[in-house]
Amino acid sequence: MDKLSVRDDLHRMREELRRRLGAIDADLGVALEKDSEERAIQVENDEVLREMQTEGINQIAAIDAALERLERGTYGQCVKCKAAIGRHRLAAVPYTPFCIECAKSLD
Repeated sequence: MDKLSVRDDLHRMREELRRRLGAIDADLGVALEKDSEERAIQVENDEVLREMQTEGINQIAAIDAALERLERGTYGQCVKCKAAIGRHRLAAVPYTPFCIECAKSLD
């Protein structure tokens, strides 16, 4: 595993999420429509945006934690069982703190 490449990928992911969160913030800042039908649609859309916002904030926190693990030298090691996290799993979710077995046990 190339530590610099992983770090760069995580930083890119974090910056992309921050950009998206900025766009979500801008959309949520739009005043509600006066027309009741339009307002209802807008409120529904805002609910979806808030869910996306929460997910983005959580992903940024997970990326920051992965960057900390990378600096400590524990990146790629499951935080629960200490086993190695499979490279395919890290390729799919580079900020995951869990091996596939521990992730399954959390569901």
